[in-house]
Amino acid sequence: MTTIKLNNGHEMPIIGLGVWRMDKKDIKDLIFSSIKLGYRHFDCAADYQNEAEVGEALEEAFQSGLVKRDDLFITTKLWNSDHGHVLEACKDSLKKLRLDYLDLYLVHFPVATKHTGVGTTGSALDADGVLEIDTTISLETTWHAMEELVSMGLVRSIGISNYDIFLTRDCLAYSKIKPAVNQIETHPYFQRESLVKFCQKHSIVVTAHTPLGGAAANHEWFGTVSCLDDPVLKGLAEKYKRTVAQVVLRWGIQRNTIVIPKTSKIERLKENVQVFDFELEKEDIELIKSIDRKYRTNQPAVFWGVDLYA
Repeated sequence: MTTIKLNNGHEMPIIGLGVWRMDKKDIKDLIFSSIKLGYRHFDCAADYQNEAEVGEALEEAFQSGLVKRDDLFITTKLWNSDHGHVLEACKDSLKKLRLDYLDLYLVHFPVATKHTGVGTTGSALDADGVLEIDTTISLETTWHAMEELVSMGLVRSIGISNYDIFLTRDCLAYSKIKPAVNQIETHPYFQRESLVKFCQKHSIVVTAHTPLGGAAANHEWFGTVSCLDDPVLKGLAEKYKRTVAQVVLRWGIQRNTIVIPKTSKIERLKENVQVFDFELEKEDIELIKSIDRKYRTNQPAVFWGVDLYA
């Protein structure tokens, strides 16, 4: 599996498997199958509410000799309501994942919300159905608590998620340990060239958390459309004799971004890693640039009653 070197020297596999909305009953088979197919990077989060099931699968994979701990790169994320409880939240995730350390721990969203108990990842709403934002905790405070995790050996790398240019710039200004990664939504309909370039200029690796544009999952929750149905991308798939998803993932890789497509189908698991034996031509990279709609497909305002991206 091809890797990208982080700003602290650690290597991060360029393709990972996202476990968001993955059915708990399917997790073991999917993780075992993906490891056998060559996946070495798994993207988790406390908010996905399946860390315990992922942990069971990982422990069995280690004990069976299928893979060693050091062969894998495991990411998980600090939930909004735990910004004031970073150490406890990290330890809770480690316990559920049955790990001694995390390869990467991310601040899931740049907002602290009302604390609801470590390990509980709901989003407290007020009487008007609006997210209860905690104005007493700054992102700088949260970040310095994240840095302590590295000093304690609980986490090898720390990063941010869903941060824009301004918040990323601020993090660079106040950090003692620079963020290694910024995980953001980016795909052909939401290319975010300025943010990607800014991060890369400052040695922050970009991970695309919705590299295929969300597909059915985001349509169900947010009513959005996917770039996988775009005629330009379908034409390129015919040209390269690949699936549209493979073309899109290859595009993400050629941007030097890490891609973490989520799938619950074994055939798709296979397809998603079969992207290293072809390369998109420069003219086709330019063609894909032309279909950018600046179109976000993951919009938590649906649940939070407030648009944090406004």
